[in-house]
Amino acid sequence: MVMSPLGDMLMKSLNLKPSAFGIAVSAYAFSAGISGLLTAGFADKYDRKKLLLFFYAGFIAGTIFCGLAESYAVLVAARIITGLFGGVIGSISMAIITDIFALQQRGRVMGFIQMGFGASQVLGVPIGIYIATLWRWEAPFWMVAILSIMIAVTITIYLKPLTAHLALQHDKSAFTHLWHTVKNSDYRVGFTSTALLSIGGFMMMPFGSAFAVNNLGVNYNQLTMLLMVSGLSSLLIMPLIGKLSDKIDKFKIFAFASVWMMIMCVLYTNLGVTPLILVMVFNILMMMGIMSRMIPSSALTSAIPEMSDRGAFMSINSSLQQIAGGIAAAVAGLIVTQPSKGAPLQHYNTVGYVIVVISIISILLMRRVDKMTKRKLADKKAAIIPEEAFAH
Repeated sequence: MVMSPLGDMLMKSLNLKPSAFGIAVSAYAFSAGISGLLTAGFADKYDRKKLLLFFYAGFIAGTIFCGLAESYAVLVAARIITGLFGGVIGSISMAIITDIFALQQRGRVMGFIQMGFGASQVLGVPIGIYIATLWRWEAPFWMVAILSIMIAVTITIYLKPLTAHLALQHDKSAFTHLWHTVKNSDYRVGFTSTALLSIGGFMMMPFGSAFAVNNLGVNYNQLTMLLMVSGLSSLLIMPLIGKLSDKIDKFKIFAFASVWMMIMCVLYTNLGVTPLILVMVFNILMMMGIMSRMIPSSALTSAIPEMSDRGAFMSINSSLQQIAGGIAAAVAGLIVTQPSKGAPLQHYNTVGYVIVVISIISILLMRRVDKMTKRKLADKKAAIIPEEAFAH
């Protein structure tokens, strides 16, 4: 959300080709993925609050380093450092959410959590572009660092320790715990579905602002408005989708949203110079599809692991999500070309077609996750009924 909107500005100020910018975006994702895998075995060994604060502190330090970067090489190094710590934050947060809320409530909770993406567009992205235009491209990183420090203080004061999972640990070493998590066949289906979802979701993002400016004819002031409108629509849509996914079959919502997203991606990536109002409409419709599949898929995937494995599962899952996002950004950088600075991007529509293929496979995999989740719930109910009969 910081790097992608600054795409056109960074490519011009640092004289970068699309492939080089793709690496700058994916550097965070790859380091975050590797970090998550390395720490997965430890994710269920400590109080989740302490673990969250430790990695959040590292993320803040890395973000400050990004703000101090003066060259492309230093920026990439800073992004790698930020990713090493930032990659674990999401998985710890997901483990905390899953510990606290039952599956029947989780769709609504995920809806509010995913609102963070919408809020980052409504507030963070337009403000980021504005202060980057007012000062330099480094300014948004300082904004993120200052906000993160405030959030870290809030977590320290208000979040209670979360240690219930510690009583359920059976593996003596972190490596053994990691291996037991990875070799579980049900878990691997969840990991694969998450990775494919991330590839499909991240391929368009790195070059979204550059495509809007150079292909659709949107200027920087309009870009701020465009991102704010699409983000605001996300804020309105997310709670509704969250509530629906607790009432209607989660997989059906996911499948419908995926098909909708495929159609909108193909239409959007084939646009030429377009009036701003139409670009806004397309962005809102596309965001509806992208965000509406994230909520039910997150809720379904969160139901796969047992409580004793939840931290490790979420850590590996988040790592694969980050690595897949990095691969997506790097591959998009290889597909998309730009003949000269400020010229329209070429082959961006190819990215749209690749997303369609990946999304079809994602639907098939998420179907398997849905069946596993329903089977698991049925087994739990079957176990409860004899206990109740025995009590009577």
